[in-house]
Amino acid sequence: MTLRVAEDFRRMKAMVLAAGVGSRLDPLTTVLPKPLVPVANSPVMEHIVRLLSVHGFTDIVANLHYLPDSIRNYFGNGSRLGVNLTFKYEEELSGDAGGVRACKDFFGNETFVVMMGDLVTDADISRIVMEHKRKKAIATIAIKQVEDVEHFGVVVQNEDGYITGFQEKPKREEAKSNRASAGIYVLEPKVFEHMPETGSYGFGRQLFPTLVEKGLPVLGCEIGSYWSDVGTIKQYRETNFDV
Repeated sequence: MTLRVAEDFRRMKAMVLAAGVGSRLDPLTTVLPKPLVPVANSPVMEHIVRLLSVHGFTDIVANLHYLPDSIRNYFGNGSRLGVNLTFKYEEELSGDAGGVRACKDFFGNETFVVMMGDLVTDADISRIVMEHKRKKAIATIAIKQVEDVEHFGVVVQNEDGYITGFQEKPKREEAKSNRASAGIYVLEPKVFEHMPETGSYGFGRQLFPTLVEKGLPVLGCEIGSYWSDVGTIKQYRETNFDV
């Protein structure tokens, strides 16, 4: 993994989406919130927080909903991991983009990073942010080549890497791409101007297609290193073996 922590990153903040119930990981999530499910003896969210910290993102917020006290009690204020970690409780889930919208005051006027709370990856977050800034995107989606496209939302790009369309879990023979969203986003605060102020709102089905339809620059940046979504028991088991 290439570590290039830019000076500007010290002002940037990050968010971990940690509010989901994780029903596909049942029975593990009967007693544990998904971010605390262990991978190689450490909660999956701890791997994410450590990765963000290595790349200079030390001001982090996480949204909570299911078994929130378990997550608060484990991480505390984040000082043990070298970060300043705060939490935003959601009484009612409002979608992944809605959860980020609820924290918009936390981000201020700077570019920020959002990561799903069920990822194990050594993605070069610094490089993704640098590409986002170099190409002046309003949003950048980290993408990963996958074989089983029918299990993912895939993106269609032009020759410059900007996204021109999306397919949600297409049949293999109908897929226009094998590049799936990896659940890592770099966003400009201007994205909030394109969201409704209230109600449930999602990234994959609503915000990103809306930005593309408006002709705004949405970039796809490929991850060449390890990435796994531990959202199912099968993938969870394989990820533990990988680690």
